[in-house]
Amino acid sequence: MESRYTIGLDFGSNSMRVLIVDVRTGHELASAVQNYPHGSSGIILDPNQPDLARQRPGDYLTCAEEGLKLALEQAAGDPSGEFSPRHVIGIGVDTTGSTPMPIDRHARSLEALPEFAGNPNAMAWLWKDHTGHAEAEEITSLAGEMRPMYLKKIGGRYSSEWFWAKLLRCIRVAPDVAEAMYSWVEIADWIPAMLAGVASADKIRRGVCAAGHKAFYSQEWGGYPDAEFLSALNPRAAAIGGTLPKKAECVSAIAGGLSEEWARKTGLPAGIPIAVGAFDAHLGAVGAGIADGTLVKVMGTSTCDIMVAPIDRKLADIPGLCGIVSESVLPEHYGLEAGQSAVGDLFNWWTNQIQPHGAEEGSHEALTRAAEAIAPGASGLLALDWHNGNRTVLVDQRLTGLIIGLNLYSSPAEIYRSLIEATAMGARVIMERLEEHGVPVKRVINCGGISARNPLAMQIYADVMNRPIAISRSLQTCALGSAIAGAVVAGKANGGYENFESAIAAMTGVQSRVFVPQAKSVEVYEQLYRIYRRLHDAFGLPHRTEDLSDVMKSLLNLRDKARGNV
Repeated sequence: MESRYTIGLDFGSNSMRVLIVDVRTGHELASAVQNYPHGSSGIILDPNQPDLARQRPGDYLTCAEEGLKLALEQAAGDPSGEFSPRHVIGIGVDTTGSTPMPIDRHARSLEALPEFAGNPNAMAWLWKDHTGHAEAEEITSLAGEMRPMYLKKIGGRYSSEWFWAKLLRCIRVAPDVAEAMYSWVEIADWIPAMLAGVASADKIRRGVCAAGHKAFYSQEWGGYPDAEFLSALNPRAAAIGGTLPKKAECVSAIAGGLSEEWARKTGLPAGIPIAVGAFDAHLGAVGAGIADGTLVKVMGTSTCDIMVAPIDRKLADIPGLCGIVSESVLPEHYGLEAGQSAVGDLFNWWTNQIQPHGAEEGSHEALTRAAEAIAPGASGLLALDWHNGNRTVLVDQRLTGLIIGLNLYSSPAEIYRSLIEATAMGARVIMERLEEHGVPVKRVINCGGISARNPLAMQIYADVMNRPIAISRSLQTCALGSAIAGAVVAGKANGGYENFESAIAAMTGVQSRVFVPQAKSVEVYEQLYRIYRRLHDAFGLPHRTEDLSDVMKSLLNLRDKARGNV
């Protein structure tokens, strides 16, 4: 039997990736990376508005076209000689999010229209755009009064990173854009629609992943928020809410077939089924081998934590979580999402912005080598990993980072290590919150660039979390998860799979090395974590006070003990 292949398209914060995968084995024939051409590393920024982060929608399509051409050319040179574009049976799409954008009635990006060209408010509002923090608080307050069930499914508090907060902010700061838009759509839904040649906003199939975790969607109350609630929020928001469909779809559904236009552009056959889009972390969890009891940490600029649980299991609402959503990851399962707003971005901040540019001793590699020589607790430093706010469990994007214990002898490597430790402790907070509410973590799989490139960080995570850490076999787990979705929507009759379980079993795996907790380090980190939680609660929870001098004494005592001075 001839081989069959699927394609995963992964649209990240700074670039997009194309992955071509053998459906039988998960072998990755070809991959291509395209950096978004506009802005700073693909992001439109404003020095006068540090919370603003936008992207040009046209960049997604330009990069998709070029990336597909490059990957297909590369696959054609595979030594097996078996690949042909006609053997591609499905396509999946994942994107970073929540990243919504305004479109007209014909599903066109407003920023593509002459009157809005170059206007950041008419672009895609990237997940890390936090300009809507006041609007998020307003939404939380209104939902608490009118629709408390909306909040229970998303951890109790709405975020400025999400769908409705961004829309409300857009309405207020850009009334011209708000009046011109017909609808507001996640790029996870818009990009598959563009590949399928959809020319009507009403025909875009919306994914339950984005809708459930970020837009108050649930079949328990009939879909998206009702007109009464949205009208109380803002009349224009209610009008735009009226353009949303009654039902959002799982990634096992088909968004459409590859259009004739995109077939001509790429050389792929027209009509290839395209899976309904989802967020990168959720499909990254699929690409890492998600299963009941497995925590998948998708580590990139930020980190998203994903778990699943069978839909027939009774789950409690979990405060501070980014949502418990039916079928947001796998069919017949709840998807649970949490995460941290800065991980890779945090390490890059220290390395690229604070350290001297171009200095070898200030590179990630050099700092990691130096940090490896520092014993746990020996630096006397402790950081809070909130440099881009706190996504889980505090859900407050206005929180900021902190490093305590600094003195005139503190080295760049010590600070670098303290930031890694802080993200590991933030990860443990999330794991403990899940387990406190009846979701046991039996296995941890990390994936993404950091997990593949930084063994020190993975060992620190294993020691701080006191759990073995496995690493996904694929370096492109999000794109692989999208490719798996493509294999499922293609169906068994066409060489794909009848369900995600069989596709995951055939196409995913983990690396042979597992990072095992080291007993001596675990002992120190248990003490350091208790101090971290005191800081976390003192600065992150309302109406809490903490004697910081006592915290500092505890930290210094731990430092002296780690250095052998006690």
